[in-house]
Amino acid sequence: MALTWFERFLASMLRGAVGMLFAVFQLLAQRRGADRSVRRLPPITNPLLKVPAMRLARMIRRREVTSVEVVQTYIDRIQEINPLINAMVKDRFSLALQEAAQVDKLIEEETGGEDVLEDRLPLLGVPFTVKEAFSLQGMPNSTGLVSRRGVISATDAPPVALLKRAGAIPLGVTNCSELCMWLESHNHLYGITNNPYDLERIPGGSSGGEGSILGGGGSVIGVGSDVGGSIRIPAFFNGIFGHKPTSGVVSNVGQFPPASGQQPGFLCTGPMCRYAQDLLPMLRVMGGANADRLSLSSEVDLKRLRFFSVPHDGGSPLVSPVDQQLVLAQRRVVQRLEADLGVKVQQLKIPQLKYSFQIWSAMMGAPGKDGKQPTSFAELMSDHGKKVWPLWEIAKWTVGLSKHTVAALGLVLVEMFQRAQPTQFILQQKESLQKDLEELLGTDGVLLYPSHPHLAPKHHHPLFTPFNFSYTGIFNILGLPVTQCPLGLSEEGLPLGLQLVVGKQQDRLSLATAVFLEKTFGGWRDPGSMATATTQLDTSRGTSTTTS
Repeated sequence: MALTWFERFLASMLRGAVGMLFAVFQLLAQRRGADRSVRRLPPITNPLLKVPAMRLARMIRRREVTSVEVVQTYIDRIQEINPLINAMVKDRFSLALQEAAQVDKLIEEETGGEDVLEDRLPLLGVPFTVKEAFSLQGMPNSTGLVSRRGVISATDAPPVALLKRAGAIPLGVTNCSELCMWLESHNHLYGITNNPYDLERIPGGSSGGEGSILGGGGSVIGVGSDVGGSIRIPAFFNGIFGHKPTSGVVSNVGQFPPASGQQPGFLCTGPMCRYAQDLLPMLRVMGGANADRLSLSSEVDLKRLRFFSVPHDGGSPLVSPVDQQLVLAQRRVVQRLEADLGVKVQQLKIPQLKYSFQIWSAMMGAPGKDGKQPTSFAELMSDHGKKVWPLWEIAKWTVGLSKHTVAALGLVLVEMFQRAQPTQFILQQKESLQKDLEELLGTDGVLLYPSHPHLAPKHHHPLFTPFNFSYTGIFNILGLPVTQCPLGLSEEGLPLGLQLVVGKQQDRLSLATAVFLEKTFGGWRDPGSMATATTQLDTSRGTSTTTS
């Protein structure tokens, strides 16, 4: 079924409006933007910054290094890079050092041995960072909304509390898009966050501050949330790992804005990190008792899994074609799976995927089981402030007086024309896709799928391609767990990657495959190192060579 005339009209009007506003926006951004004369970060020099979180915890327990040393090393790195990337918006460095000293004292006095500490406090002494949309005691919780400038969290969100209970030490909170509903981490409270691989490009959103601080080596593990790709897109753009768990495993309580309507079933909280081996233990901690549903301790034999590859969404007119470098990167994954594991990867076409944006948009705006409509974006923007009038705000924005970003205002405009109920056709496509994918994946299937059509775009460019997030958003609606994996760097030195999609409660399959891909393709790369290997793709054969 083709797009309706109204949908085509709305898409063209949105692009036209954005085009007219973009020139003004660029001028304003140049005046208040960060200094981007330096395009890359300084290289990492301290080897502690290149140690996975679980290994750091073991080193701390064995007294090979103190928690104070580790925490101070990360503080130093953040202070070095944050002026360039603007990822951390509020720190708690003094408290973190005090807590690290308490960890070292606890280890010194522990008489039960290392095993007791590991079982009780698996992340003891390891620093982590938190998306500012989550409650972290004593830290701001504005989600980039100017009217929430003075909101300070009195408690910890449950996933944050569980990480702290496991011994991890929070360093601070990181930037996000205004109200977490855009893929550029930009707001008028904290400003714009930059990509560590190229400061003129975006780190994604809404967990872009987390992605940027992790990708830049200023953190080793972090907490993100995802209702349309907000973990996976930043993980992709910043060359790190991220996991959207099976829906309902990790608590979404304690973040702003709260989900409403049917959205609680789509929103997921999950781990973000630089090393694949840290994903599973983080998920086990963050899920608490719910993690038992995932059988994370069960062994995974990759040679016994069934693998499938879908190279694109089937050709939605709303979405950009997939970049050829990403197509070739996915092809290389297929080649390595077949060569190293002896499996046969089946390439598929799934026609319902071309309706991903329409499905996501319709379901996000659908009423809940109680019949209540989800809280409108305009209402959320008015939190602690006056009611938002979109056209008046856009007029104010053109002269630099609005407290809201153009992306947020655009979303309010789109919302004004959104249907109250999904069409029968879209519901049919959603149900058909859900049934087909669940039957395809079962309990032993892994689907390779692009993360996004583009490599990390330049600042503000997603305003021209607002629907490209549908490559990630569709899996929120389907409730399927997905792991985002880096696959080396492009010719421009930007991260490549793909998504690994598995059946419900089969998270361990994608996590195990992520560990394999990390070993095969090298995982995260230091964006500041002149020796960072760049994967050059041979477009004629789909093979690769690595140069320094």
